Amino acid sequence: MEFKAYTKPEYYRNRELSWVGFNERVLSEARDKSLPLFERLKFLSITASNLDEFFMIRVASLKDMVHAKYTKPDIAGLSPKEQLERLAPVLKEFIHTQYSTYNRSLLPGLKKAGLVVVEKHENLSKEQKSFADKYFDETIYPVLTPMAMDSARPFPLIRNKTLNIGALIAKKNKKDKEELEFATVQVPSVLPRIVELPEEKNGKQTVILLEEIIERNIGKLFLSNQVVCACPYRIIRNADLTIDEDEAADLLNEIQKQLKKRQWGEVIRLDVNEKMDPRLLKILKTEFKVKEEDVFAVNGPLDLTFLMKLYGLEGFETWKLSQHVPAPVPQMMAEEDIFTQIRKQDILLHHPFMTFAPVVDFVRQASKDPQVLAIKQTLYRVSGNSPIIAALAQAAENGKQVTVLVELKARFDEENNIVWAKKLEKAGCHVIYGLLGLKTHSKITLVVRKEEEGIRRYVHLGTGNYNDSTAKLYTDCGLLTCSEKIGEDATAVFNMLSGYSEPKSWNKLAVAPIWLRDRFLHLIEMEQKEALEGRRARIVAKMNSLCDRDIIAALYAASAAGVQIDLIIRGICCLKTGIPGVSENITVRSIVGNYLEHSRIFYFYSGGREQIFMGSADWMPRNLDKRVEIVFPVEDKDIKEEVKHILEIQLADNVKAHVLQPDGTYEKIDKRGKQLINSQEYFCEEADEKAKIPMHTGDERVFVPAEAPEEE
Repeated sequence: MEFKAYTKPEYYRNRELSWVGFNERVLSEARDKSLPLFERLKFLSITASNLDEFFMIRVASLKDMVHAKYTKPDIAGLSPKEQLERLAPVLKEFIHTQYSTYNRSLLPGLKKAGLVVVEKHENLSKEQKSFADKYFDETIYPVLTPMAMDSARPFPLIRNKTLNIGALIAKKNKKDKEELEFATVQVPSVLPRIVELPEEKNGKQTVILLEEIIERNIGKLFLSNQVVCACPYRIIRNADLTIDEDEAADLLNEIQKQLKKRQWGEVIRLDVNEKMDPRLLKILKTEFKVKEEDVFAVNGPLDLTFLMKLYGLEGFETWKLSQHVPAPVPQMMAEEDIFTQIRKQDILLHHPFMTFAPVVDFVRQASKDPQVLAIKQTLYRVSGNSPIIAALAQAAENGKQVTVLVELKARFDEENNIVWAKKLEKAGCHVIYGLLGLKTHSKITLVVRKEEEGIRRYVHLGTGNYNDSTAKLYTDCGLLTCSEKIGEDATAVFNMLSGYSEPKSWNKLAVAPIWLRDRFLHLIEMEQKEALEGRRARIVAKMNSLCDRDIIAALYAASAAGVQIDLIIRGICCLKTGIPGVSENITVRSIVGNYLEHSRIFYFYSGGREQIFMGSADWMPRNLDKRVEIVFPVEDKDIKEEVKHILEIQLADNVKAHVLQPDGTYEKIDKRGKQLINSQEYFCEEADEKAKIPMHTGDERVFVPAEAPEEE
């Protein structure tokens, strides 16, 4: 396919600026006064955690490119240096908005709700000061390690993302003149950052942050000297691991070695309080080698991720949304074993509206079933105490043939995955550590069972990780099937992963990196041809991110031919809408709600045959070219209707959807005079209804009526 006319840089948005736009949409939830107060705290915490990762990986990567004098422009025509220049003011403004939201809106709101956050230790009452000092002496002091810098002691190594307090200490030199020395102490992460104080007389719960108590008592760490000033600071380092797999004889050891380096990478952001003494700031800037544009002076506590802990405080349920309890899957409510249920029909799972339990049970039952011969599974990110890992280990101990691909290169889960890999090997599982140069991101489980008719293969395919914790927070879809053709493909996938060659063709699955890009381009081109011949043509695609130039150019060409294209993209979108003659037939919406939208669904009208696919891949170069991904067809007539229904409801969402405008901004839909549809809430209610569960009463579950605009 030739898309030259559609590859002009002005037709594309820079991916990093688009990502900041996504984080702004999350921040808009924290600023939304119609949401319960504590939910807003949660969203502000998420923006802070998102931003840390963005700096550690994306900003770090751009800085690496600049250091290496790499000047190749991105799809929007910007060099790495230009991208950093464009990002700098946008990020400063974003952080300013975070803190104005915290100070002007959330803190006063908390006070009204009965929770007082003491911002400065000087504001403590006499009784509270006494409590704080006692807490410091008994609990904090024993775990602190103050470190000074002088001619005999170099500047200490400060770890990535840790909160520290820097101080200037006045010392007398030999000539009895006063000299200032730098000292620092890490705020211990082993202690809770939120310290509850004795209740005020007015009955309000009062808390203070750990660093404020340390700052108040910092003189006790330097008894023979005067502390001139003390102020918290925090650094973000480059955490992008560089692993040369060709040179790494043992990938496991190499990753363990690189994980240590992550703590000491180049400092790319320095967070300080805006009232920090300029002399102290000068020392930090010099020692960390940071430029002025990499210093973020804020008006409030550093590292707002502590707000998630504040959200978790008990006694404030009135200011939180009640949690939805995932509903049972209707087709799996009978007493039969899971294999009988799958033999009857393919089963669609829609998390977190439906329970994740069938996925765990699938592996658990297989581990105990005497007729099961083998279990094969890919693991990318799993929970801290994963029942799936336990079931796989149990299966190996029960004599099953167990093969597990553990992706060691899953970013920020490397350490976790090394632990699991070793545990599984110890239990007797055959563990594969991924393919050279590729991340294995596909979500697939294969159970091989001996039955009266012969060998039968059962398969679970999904859009999300095998993680029972995130399955309560991420929206994902899964399919349980014993389709013969999908079973054959599943076997071929695991043979490919464990070292055999890839099959010449696949029955049903589309697998990256070799087949997937061309498959998607072909499907888009088919819609374009239909439109050019005057027939109805439509594409609906839901994913996390869209930044692949070939795919975007193909979508532009299809739109120009008259194909109606509706995209549901939570995060990065490098495509522009409303370009005359190019993207006038394309809409883009981003749904940011109580759950993180994570499922990938692709619909093509296909001349009325309606083809639907789901899978693990976004339309990004890394998913299409550098990862092992699986996209699978939805062929069962009833399931097809269910998946179409999911897309229809999301396209109708007018409460949590933000629509991309031609100028690159996102706007919420005007709700006036419309029946309100909050898609996530809709699916919660629908799942309960389908499972024939009566609506819960009392504190267990409160459904907000669809008409009420102010709450989600």
